[in-house]
Amino acid sequence: MSFDFSDAKARMQKAQDALQRELAGIRAGRANPALLNRVEVEYYGAMTPLNQVASIQVPEARILLVTPFDKTTLDAIVHAINVSDLGLNPASDGNAIRLVIPQLTEERRKELSKDVKAEGEKAKVAIRNIRRDVMDSIKKDDALNEDDMHKAETEAQKLTDENVKAIDKIAAEKEEELLTI
Repeated sequence: MSFDFSDAKARMQKAQDALQRELAGIRAGRANPALLNRVEVEYYGAMTPLNQVASIQVPEARILLVTPFDKTTLDAIVHAINVSDLGLNPASDGNAIRLVIPQLTEERRKELSKDVKAEGEKAKVAIRNIRRDVMDSIKKDDALNEDDMHKAETEAQKLTDENVKAIDKIAAEKEEELLTI
């Protein structure tokens, strides 16, 4: 008999994906369309994600170009970007909006680096919580004898270690991106 780790693997992968989404929203001094993922625009009375009402392009390394599909939403998009917590100043030319990503100061880079580490730690805690759930399930599984239980616990720890290492790698890449710009 062996223990099924497919649910744990899927949950751990979701924790990695959530970390990558969260880190994509951290401004690193270069233009990235993912910065605008959380911006919502009031579109005909409903709050709609920006990427559903406009195309977002990166014409240069530090510029985002937001082109609305419907020109009447231009002012609403500018307003939504202004009230977001991104700290970007939209410049509208009547057809499109340019967002210049300012260069980061050394102090701000270090702050963002700490934020990246904190997000990485949150993801590791999520992975460890999944491991705890798996260990509890292994102990409650009456179909497993003591040897199989020990093997399953070892496998769960191995799976946890692999995922923690992947989390560390993702966070280290983002930190390097922040500090080397």
